[in-house]
Amino acid sequence: MSANATITNNPLLQGSGLPPFAEIKPEHVVPAMTQLLAEMDTELTTLEANVKPTWNDLVAPLENLTERLTWSWGIVNHLMGVKNSPELREAHQTVQPQVVQFINKLSQSQSLYNAFKALRSSNDWNTLESAQKRIVEAAIRDAELSGVALQGEAKERFNAIQMELAQLSTTFSNHVLDATKAFSITLTEKQEVDGLPPSLLSLAAQAARAEGAENATPENGPWRITLDMPSYVPFMQHSTRRDLREKLYKAFISRAASGELDNNPLIDRILSLRQEMAELLGYKTYAQVSLASKMADNVEAVEKLLEELRVASYDAAVQDLAHLETFAASKGAAEANDIKHWDITFWAERQREEKFAFTQEELRPYFPLPQVLDGLFGLVNRIFGVTVTPADGQAPVWHEDVRYFQIADETGNAIAYFYLDPYSRPAQKRGGAWMDVCINRRQLRDTTQLPVAYLTCNQTPPVDDKPSLMTFSEVETLFHEFGHGLQHMLTKVNYVGAAGINNVEWDAVELPSQFMENWCYDRPTLMGMAKHYETGETLPEHYYQKLLDAKNYMSGSAMLRQLHFGLVDIELHDRYRPGGKETPKDVRDRIAKTTTVLPPLPEDSFLCAFGHIFAGGYASGYYSYKWAEVLSADAFAAFEEAGLNNEQAIKATGQRYRDTILALGGSQHPMEVFKSFRGREPITEPLLIHNNLAAA
Repeated sequence: MSANATITNNPLLQGSGLPPFAEIKPEHVVPAMTQLLAEMDTELTTLEANVKPTWNDLVAPLENLTERLTWSWGIVNHLMGVKNSPELREAHQTVQPQVVQFINKLSQSQSLYNAFKALRSSNDWNTLESAQKRIVEAAIRDAELSGVALQGEAKERFNAIQMELAQLSTTFSNHVLDATKAFSITLTEKQEVDGLPPSLLSLAAQAARAEGAENATPENGPWRITLDMPSYVPFMQHSTRRDLREKLYKAFISRAASGELDNNPLIDRILSLRQEMAELLGYKTYAQVSLASKMADNVEAVEKLLEELRVASYDAAVQDLAHLETFAASKGAAEANDIKHWDITFWAERQREEKFAFTQEELRPYFPLPQVLDGLFGLVNRIFGVTVTPADGQAPVWHEDVRYFQIADETGNAIAYFYLDPYSRPAQKRGGAWMDVCINRRQLRDTTQLPVAYLTCNQTPPVDDKPSLMTFSEVETLFHEFGHGLQHMLTKVNYVGAAGINNVEWDAVELPSQFMENWCYDRPTLMGMAKHYETGETLPEHYYQKLLDAKNYMSGSAMLRQLHFGLVDIELHDRYRPGGKETPKDVRDRIAKTTTVLPPLPEDSFLCAFGHIFAGGYASGYYSYKWAEVLSADAFAAFEEAGLNNEQAIKATGQRYRDTILALGGSQHPMEVFKSFRGREPITEPLLIHNNLAAA
């Protein structure tokens, strides 16, 4: 067989349709991506040389180009998440730099940028649909935010800043990682581990063995406690030794804040570079750069929303602390009148156990996966009129546990498909849960390409003759990811750039997912699927009530904590100026006066470990968590107002939600989409009601 024949038979170069998972091997990755990138590079050069500012000569060929990359590289990334192996990882590492290089070349293409601008000011502009206009406008904005319009020295400086910021963010997270690893306490006496659950004792003994204490056992120690979340959190929740909790807490809040791993100078540098970059792009502050591609119009809109929620949650958080003090006093605790930061988690856990007296484990037998899926599919049929049916065997899969489903409309026509990969496989699958795009909806010459989604979870696999039994939070997770999936699958937009979740602003993209979580607390939905897998008995009423109560346990404190992070983030990227009177820590302490009930300790250096904004994608965007929650709670409130028991009203509201939030994707600004569904702009009240924080 000639070398050429081998390459043409490479399954990763199929370019469209369902991925042939059974045929794809790690050794296909490098030759496929090398060939594909070379072809695309040539195509891009040709397109740049001959581009005309019309939809058919610019956007359509560009879509064809990027869809080929999305298809092949998307499969490689998907397999990295669900079928990882040393061979695949090595192949991925080999070609990733070239892929990134090509994407950068595309986003900084001067001739494509000029063509997009010419299209926007041409006579054709008014003949385009709103989805097409949004795609063109997003392309111009993204190119400008990538520095395409800069010339000469300014462009060089911009690219240098980008490189340095990437490096700083990696160093920042490595420092946090190393500082977290560097601290531990080894406990040798039984009384030092009083209160700790068996799972933590096992973990702590294992950690001690890894450090050379070969004879360490869960029963007799020694026990090594670290700042790693699976060790730190349960220790703070359960250790009765207040002195040790204090020691651990103080180590945790001062991570990466001194010595060789000090992130303070990195924070100053990152904030300075972001400010400089914003000015190069013609913006006053980095917050404005971040919000240019988000739903929130400006910093004022973000702060207004956060302030409304702050006012509503502050008193509740004060009350939460007072209740904890009363509870600790009732147990005869010496610290009851002087609760400190390291006491809160401990007493909150004691109070939670007493109030709700149930564990996630107790509920598992009531949530076998097949029943939960029936409940979920029954719900989407009830509210959106679509039918989900198994289509196993109609698509190649990457693992025997993966299922394939079809979604059909009211007339029985297939409109979308999805894969479901539900179980944990630690050796080859990353943790967490996610929805990803397999195939986008788009109009082809004589047919519509139907969307296909990947839904991936990490729950307990079936054991022996038992089905997969889910915790309630795993049920919520499945509903959440299915909400993302519905926005991808029920889109009516035929242009890839605005179909489904594409081109939906970052702070609005969690609306459909969080919306679905609300239904887990809806009595008919929950009771319809929560049946014991052996006896068929419905979940007892007292559990349902406890689930509702537990949902809002200390919700004032939980909300205030998120608002504290969001407001600090916005302030640092908007009003704060590096080298001025205040340090970033001063800013945080000032904002803490109105967003914390117990002010931070003097040595609290939380910012030095705030990876979300200094090493993740959330700079000036941390508020998005709450912004999307306001939207989703308000959307669910439309169903509550219609009457959750009124089937006709639920169907009508569901149809409106489907026609707007799920169908319109990124074809309109999310505020317009929301107003089309709700008839008005979003309000915070439904979220406060759902969290039990609304004024009586």
